[in-house]
Amino acid sequence: MILSKPLYRNYTPIVNQVLAAMLQNRTFDAHLAASAATSHRWSSEAVSEVLRSVPSCFFRSPRSIGTQKGFRHRSPLRQRNLREESDRFSSGVLVLGPAAYRDPHKVHLGLDKALEFYYWVEANFGFAHDEKTCREMALVLAKGNGLKALWAFLRDMSRRGSGELVTTSTVTCLIKVLGEEGLVNEALTAFYRMKQFHCRPDVYAYNTIIYALCRVGNFRKARFLLEQMELPGFRCPADTFTYTILISSYCRYSLQTGSRKAIRRRLWEANHLFRIMLFKGFVPDVVTYNALINGCCKTYRIGRALELFEDMNKRGCTPNRVTYNSFIRYYSAVNETDNAVDMLRRMQKMNHGIPSSSSYTPIIHALCEAGKVLEARDFLVELVDGGSVPREYTYKLVCDALISAGEADLLDDDLHSRIKDGINKRYKQMGKFKPIMTRSGYDRMET
Repeated sequence: MILSKPLYRNYTPIVNQVLAAMLQNRTFDAHLAASAATSHRWSSEAVSEVLRSVPSCFFRSPRSIGTQKGFRHRSPLRQRNLREESDRFSSGVLVLGPAAYRDPHKVHLGLDKALEFYYWVEANFGFAHDEKTCREMALVLAKGNGLKALWAFLRDMSRRGSGELVTTSTVTCLIKVLGEEGLVNEALTAFYRMKQFHCRPDVYAYNTIIYALCRVGNFRKARFLLEQMELPGFRCPADTFTYTILISSYCRYSLQTGSRKAIRRRLWEANHLFRIMLFKGFVPDVVTYNALINGCCKTYRIGRALELFEDMNKRGCTPNRVTYNSFIRYYSAVNETDNAVDMLRRMQKMNHGIPSSSSYTPIIHALCEAGKVLEARDFLVELVDGGSVPREYTYKLVCDALISAGEADLLDDDLHSRIKDGINKRYKQMGKFKPIMTRSGYDRMET
């Protein structure tokens, strides 16, 4: 198989050559070693490039190829069981979560080829691995869920490098990746094995494992680690980020329980941690305030949210768009659109952020439900003039409301074309190539 173009344009030719050999399941023989020796000299960056490309080449599901690389990441909500997933794969049962639609044979091939390449570069070129390449290899094993090979690799590297290859930052990055993969118990094992790898956990390592535990709802273990950090004379005392992680997690995952008692308990815990944070002399930042305000607004505790908002201004912490959007969503949900509009205008007046689609959408929906079609149309025009693109459902809602009120001519053709082009462009960027605008839908406004 001859590749017509390189796999990655930014990579060196030898990196693309090695990746092609991995994908073709060719052995790293003397011929490849001779061509590599004549064309390129291996460096730490080149080896890291090869290892970083293994997950995207072998671990990605076919359904994720060509999709938009967004900034949002849905965290796994429960601890994964790899043995159960293996049994489901062998039985042909669908596996959901981070390993959904993966090809297990391709994943095993990627792990084997990554390990083979790691030791092949060292044996044939005299390349001395450093902390960077060791970390990339460990992350490949973690993303491929090769846990047995991961622990054996870390033990080997810790003995060989005398603490220079496996460092605290390496294990911390490993904990983060395992938590993102839904393997929180394994991340906790890596945290407790730091001493075995001749590493000492720092505050960032504690914060990383606490966040991983909170993502799967294991708040009891997370609070145990926080109480450990709060002990007098502890080597790694808690900082602002430690409390912010727990406060935001309590507020974020409180509504997912579906139990009013659990929601009240977790909101109480979040406010309790906030008061402890102030008592210890820590200065909360805008992220801490936003998490608490959002949690209070979602649970209809508007009095406490306004109290936090005033305290935020007194302490000199400038609110941002996220802060105002929490109030806008609350006031729109309880049909107090005047207060929602006041919050929007206050954000614009104080220059605390630029309103986006997430700021206008709740107000437009509330106005349409209240029958205030002209005001909803004005806010839609203001949204488009500000450079944002409304959601497809929001646009359809305003159009239908105007048609029902007999005011279909209030939206001109230029505005229609701008909105349609923006929505179609956004869908194309997401990988959905099917056009969304139909004659039976929004084109009724032009007839």
